[in-house]
Amino acid sequence: MGDRGDQRLAAQQHQQQRPGEAMKGLLQLPLPEKAPSASQALTVVTLFPAGGLLLVLSGLALAASVVGVVVAAPVFLLFSPVLVPAALLLALAVAGFLASGALGLGGLSSLSWLADTLRAMFQKTPDYVDQAKRRMADAAAHAGQRTKDAGQTVQTKAHESAGKT
Repeated sequence: MGDRGDQRLAAQQHQQQRPGEAMKGLLQLPLPEKAPSASQALTVVTLFPAGGLLLVLSGLALAASVVGVVVAAPVFLLFSPVLVPAALLLALAVAGFLASGALGLGGLSSLSWLADTLRAMFQKTPDYVDQAKRRMADAAAHAGQRTKDAGQTVQTKAHESAGKT
């Protein structure tokens, strides 16, 4: 028994000499390979209070919502014979306006598509119309050339007859 007591005494003395050694076995956390940069530290220092403030505000909003429901619940129960039909009427009116707008938008878009299709159909002339236009232009050019030639012939004959007299 004295042997065991000596071992306990030696272990206690060892722990007293190095108190961090006992905790080292329990908590072996990996150390970061490099320290955070100044901008990362500044980011954490800046965003930590902002996040805390937002968390507090969300808690206050939740508390206010719960208080509002607790206060308003009896009022809703008392006026439910009036509120339920009014809410139903309001919901149906909103649904009607939304449906009307959606159907009107659909009708306008289909009319716009139809107008674009018709415009594209009438702007696209058939090949025979293009050929007829080309033939008319050629005939007009040929008639213009023949008129010019006839005018030169008349002018030449006028000069000849003027020279003979």
